Amino acid sequence: MGSLESRSPFKKDHHLQGSSSVRNTSSSSSSSNVSRIWGERNRSRFARLVFFRKINYLQLICAVVVFFFFVFLIQMSLPGSVMDDARKFDETQNLFRTNGEGNFRDLSFLKDLDFGEGVNFEPLKILAKFQKDAKEVNQSVGSREVIRFGYRKPKLALVFADLWVDPHQILMVTVATALREIGYEIEVFSLEDGPVHAIWREVGLPLSVITADENMKFSVDWLNYNGILVNSLKAVGFLSSLMQEPFRNVPLVWTIDEQTLALRLRQYVSSGQTELVDNWRKVFSRATVIVFRNYILPMVYSACDPGNYFVIPGSPAEAWTAENFMASHRDNLHLKIGYAQDDFVVAVVGSQILYRGLWLDHAFVLQALYPVLRDFSSSSSRLKIVILAGHSPSNYSSAVETIARTLKYPNETVKHVAVDGADTVLSTADLVIYGSFLEEHTLPDTLLKAMCFGKPIIAPDLPMIRKYVTDRVNGYLFRKEDIGVLTQIMSQLVSNGKLSLSARDAASRGKHAAKNLMASESVEGYALLLENILALPSEVAIPQAAKQIPVELNAEWQWHHFEAIKDAHSPNETRRIYKLLDKVEKQFNHTFKENPVASYTINDTFLYGIWEEQKYVDMVNMRKRREDEELKDRTDHPRGIWDEVYRNARRADRTLHERDEGELERTGQPLCIYEPYFGEGTWPFLHRTSLYRGIGLSTRGRRPGADDIDATSRLPLLNNAYYRDVLEEYGAFFAIANRIDRIHKNAWVGFQSWRATARMKSLSKTAERSLLDAIEARRHGDALYFWAGLDMDLRNHSEQDFWSFCDAINAGNCQFAISEALKKMYGLKHNLSSLPPMPLHEGSWSLMHCWALPTKSFLEFVMFSRMFVDALDAQFYDEHQKTGRCCLSLSKDKHCYSRLLELLINVWAYHSARRMVYVDPEMGSMQEQHKLNDRRGRMWVKWFQFSTLKTMDEDLAEELDSEHPKRRWLWPSTGEVFWQGIYEKERDLRNKEKERKRQQSKDKIQRMRRRARQKALGKYVKPAEDSNSTTVNLLR
Repeated sequence: MGSLESRSPFKKDHHLQGSSSVRNTSSSSSSSNVSRIWGERNRSRFARLVFFRKINYLQLICAVVVFFFFVFLIQMSLPGSVMDDARKFDETQNLFRTNGEGNFRDLSFLKDLDFGEGVNFEPLKILAKFQKDAKEVNQSVGSREVIRFGYRKPKLALVFADLWVDPHQILMVTVATALREIGYEIEVFSLEDGPVHAIWREVGLPLSVITADENMKFSVDWLNYNGILVNSLKAVGFLSSLMQEPFRNVPLVWTIDEQTLALRLRQYVSSGQTELVDNWRKVFSRATVIVFRNYILPMVYSACDPGNYFVIPGSPAEAWTAENFMASHRDNLHLKIGYAQDDFVVAVVGSQILYRGLWLDHAFVLQALYPVLRDFSSSSSRLKIVILAGHSPSNYSSAVETIARTLKYPNETVKHVAVDGADTVLSTADLVIYGSFLEEHTLPDTLLKAMCFGKPIIAPDLPMIRKYVTDRVNGYLFRKEDIGVLTQIMSQLVSNGKLSLSARDAASRGKHAAKNLMASESVEGYALLLENILALPSEVAIPQAAKQIPVELNAEWQWHHFEAIKDAHSPNETRRIYKLLDKVEKQFNHTFKENPVASYTINDTFLYGIWEEQKYVDMVNMRKRREDEELKDRTDHPRGIWDEVYRNARRADRTLHERDEGELERTGQPLCIYEPYFGEGTWPFLHRTSLYRGIGLSTRGRRPGADDIDATSRLPLLNNAYYRDVLEEYGAFFAIANRIDRIHKNAWVGFQSWRATARMKSLSKTAERSLLDAIEARRHGDALYFWAGLDMDLRNHSEQDFWSFCDAINAGNCQFAISEALKKMYGLKHNLSSLPPMPLHEGSWSLMHCWALPTKSFLEFVMFSRMFVDALDAQFYDEHQKTGRCCLSLSKDKHCYSRLLELLINVWAYHSARRMVYVDPEMGSMQEQHKLNDRRGRMWVKWFQFSTLKTMDEDLAEELDSEHPKRRWLWPSTGEVFWQGIYEKERDLRNKEKERKRQQSKDKIQRMRRRARQKALGKYVKPAEDSNSTTVNLLR
């Protein structure tokens, strides 16, 4: 709501102040002159401008008119303006006249209040953004069409904090059953086990009970799922893991029904604890969409609204709460609220929004109920009216008392109760009236809960109420403009202080309908939401539309699964939520103390720029230092005397003993397996034994205390987020190969993806020993060992051949992209096919970058990969940077050709005539794939042999060294640039430096010989010894 603030009064003009002083001081002319002088000097600039006629008076008048015109426009545009108030006042007056001025003469003091129009919540059309992105799917990218193959189902993860019976479990069992029917594959995760575990097993969905480490990280690869559904505020612990890389971009739907955190946020805002509010806003912003069951909850959580709130109406919460309440409160509830057993209780409920016109709405209802008091005059029952509105610490009770006293209700007839005791009031009431005329977007929860309690309801015929309540069938409706009908309905439903038979029938039908009310809307709402937010890859099939869900799956909640365990709900639910929130906020404080820079949100960009600049300077200095060391190593220099050699050897020995134990163990091993990773979310999947070594693709998110390699310091290209995303593991390959002798001292080099560990495809201890024995025995020679095969991959359900699988995961353009890249790489000008042939149904292939090679062969593969990636970059960079799309994906994808590079090792190994051996990751058994004898005549050996690749590499280095091209070129940034000419240039420079120093020495000697020598000034004569002293010495 807008507001108009009063303007501050203008300051008095100094000229007028000076004039007043002149009038007040008439004692002497001198003082008058002084005051006049000060008066002229104290004039403001505006006064001097006007009085000295520096501007035209007509211009001044026009400026004032324009100013007030814009003020009027701003006033009209503000919500809650005077014009809007006048319109609402007219509506209130018309309502009084429609219902009769005489009937409501006692409510004249309420005429200035708004009537049901004080608050209006307009939901954001968040689906429009996702629908706009969805329209781009299946469209052509550039000149290439993208194709969806749909070989597997989309996969979802349902996440719970526990498995106790609650409305979230009932809701998600219903939703999951319907989603599975239309083509989704679903897995369930929970932090704690519980009674609902048996229900999920009965439904037929796999369930895993997982545990978190001390940093709230889980051993689950969330990248395996196309979407994640987190349920309840209790499951907020999962979001700390999903906020870390590489899981930050997985679509996440978070359903929240609790108001516990909203109450805390209100306290934080009032007490000025903005840090906690900002931290919670960051948690909320991680979710792609936050789902609420009504439009009240988004308003309650407005303090940390990141713009992703969405409402899906419908939940079994009201029916579940009413049933549990009635089961646990079987005693006389009239006594709890201070009424007798025979009293007839009418509960007047309304909107949960305390808008300004709520008093007027309740006043109209009380006025309409006043004639009903006559029916109870001859009855033993007494009429009791309970106004259910507001919270406990509010002054609404005094307002209700004033209205009741003005309408001349007997004492203690009308009572106000806060909404905190809604369950007690609704279960006690004999009849419920919805006394709010505010139009809402969903059926009010209090009205739905009253129906679940089996109470007859009377409500105005608002559009959202009329959608679910049929007049005289499951409730009673009256026109908003004719509130006098409410009196007539009451006289029909109440007779001699008792409910009529028709009222009881309507209440029974209403209870039956309310138990499954809006179930179909809720199920279809989740299906429609997932349909719009999920960006499915090309190998995943599109599920059926939400409207195709069978009626038997969305017409009712799945109550029958919970009949046997309906009493197995969690004890102390609220207390558990409070403890969980305390734990999460304590983690916030811990993070805030560890990273104080994060508190300065305004200067984040500035500080990051300084950090980037300093990092660039350090990188340049390090590069210069390395180049100097390389030149020093290539230069012949004396080793010094033996003492210096011994001293250097002892220093190296001390350094060796100070190294990490893992590094010392790796020194004597034939193999070192590197595990590339990006982000803290991958830490649970990384090994800490001497055979493995991590390599972080980013400076941030590296493991503390681990001997990991910083890939960005070895390959500055990875500081660019674009290339870090498209290259992925290949960034680690290039970083290791760049001056490999500095960090890698082993004969063999291997790589293993952390995702293989997550899928239980990493090497076991038995397989590690078997691989090391085969390498040490040179059993297969120069071979490629791999242990993550194509036939075991989750994306290959139909066991496709190599090129078909590559096309399936790259939107049908894998063969085209590789063919074009090889053409550009080898400089082929004709239109002959440049796609290397691969066997159709013979053997398996390597996936997920889990393989081992001799170090020399690895460098050869990197040489080939650098040129191939450069050709791919020239093919896709412009379109990908401009639109965010490439022809290897159906939607915007920052990884682009990373899935294509995943298979490149197979093309190189097959056509470079290397043996390919599959290692079973569990047992360690080995089996050679695509034997060399079967490959003869199908390999492109001359295109992939070392001599050809070395010549091409040197040609590129010579072009860079001699021509210095100005075009954007990726190849020089992916590794070392060297050719024979560079060595010759360095040798010439060394020779020139030696010659220059030799010439300087000769010149120095010549200058020393040619310089004039000064003659001696005199000759020193040794004095003769004293004879007396000699005699004395002899005597002694």
